[in-house]
Amino acid sequence: MRVSVDDKELRSAFEKVRESPAFAESAALVAQGKRPVEMLQAMALRPEILAAFAATSEAIYPGGIVERRVKELIILEASRTNACQFCRDSHVSIARMLSIGLATKDGGLDPLALLDAPEAMTPRERAAVAYVRAAQRDSNRVGDDVFAALRQVYREAEIVELTAMIGLITMLNLFNNLLQVTYRGEYEAT
Repeated sequence: MRVSVDDKELRSAFEKVRESPAFAESAALVAQGKRPVEMLQAMALRPEILAAFAATSEAIYPGGIVERRVKELIILEASRTNACQFCRDSHVSIARMLSIGLATKDGGLDPLALLDAPEAMTPRERAAVAYVRAAQRDSNRVGDDVFAALRQVYREAEIVELTAMIGLITMLNLFNNLLQVTYRGEYEAT
């Protein structure tokens, strides 16, 4: 990671968000003298950003009105497109914990393979992944056909949340790529 945070800064920043359900596990780690994932360490250098991220997370991810499975697919597709190692690999681990993915020969799950198997996705999942792809190609030219497909399976408020989710993960992809934030298997099931 291109920035470093000392333990005092980390404790101080997490003290301010300790009540946030979005950071319950990370705050517990910090309270034990351990470190959360690098992305949250970087955000801790600007406690206001960490607090804003907590509030956004409660409203959009994992909170919000759209089911978590759809959000994980949005994260995986955007992160794969933006070559964000941290977001892609951490959410592959999270998706596996949530039993999201196609079965592999060894009995595991491959969440990324699901993105390339539209027949294995629900209509809501297919529409959301198509929306991510269109937004990532050119957000100024997302066609009316994409929105027509969204409206067949999502309410207006859900479309707003999907849009916010795509924007949030794209921002986080850039944040992590620019700071060379690395995922090191912290969410791997034991």
